[in-house]
Amino acid sequence: MDKTLPGPDGRPRCRWCASAPEFPHYHDTEWGFPVADDRRLFEKLCLEGFQSGLSWRTILAKRENFRVAFHGFAIDAVAGFGSADVERLLADAGIVRHRGKIEAAINNARRAQDLIAAEGSLAAYFWRHEPPPDEHGPPQSASTSATSVRLSKDLLKRGWKFVGPTTLFAFMQAMGLINDHAQGCVIRAEAAKARAGFRVPGR
Repeated sequence: MDKTLPGPDGRPRCRWCASAPEFPHYHDTEWGFPVADDRRLFEKLCLEGFQSGLSWRTILAKRENFRVAFHGFAIDAVAGFGSADVERLLADAGIVRHRGKIEAAINNARRAQDLIAAEGSLAAYFWRHEPPPDEHGPPQSASTSATSVRLSKDLLKRGWKFVGPTTLFAFMQAMGLINDHAQGCVIRAEAAKARAGFRVPGR
């Protein structure tokens, strides 16, 4: 099956981004473009955790609500959340009200603080694990990779939660560690250009 479809401007884009009205802008401006900002990296890890068992459309539609509820995903702020915050979040109909995922996000903020202390930044840590371009085969042909498995094991060992190999692979796709735009997608070249001009943190 062709992995592209014509977008609103007639140019080909990844087929998946035509499946929901929220997707084209996200696909064209965020997905696959390299990110070095720790807050954005942490946010994406949290949202991928909340997506577990759900669709990305559900999470993307609620993203602004999540940002308000989690204080913009400022790592130190979320790390300071206590039991009253958990109850506040469980009562917030604008987000996914799942105690385990909420508590995991708070735990992961604390583990992120530890990782930043050890590695200098989340960005330096994750970009140190940037996989070779051909590790997972043709674009959109895999949901895990050797790197996502290694990353998952390392983060779990460090005490993180909801960071399985599939979650980490989706994180790497979204944050530009992998350019998984389909061959022929007009945005693939734009993402590649952004990566070529990207200063890798810690190098």
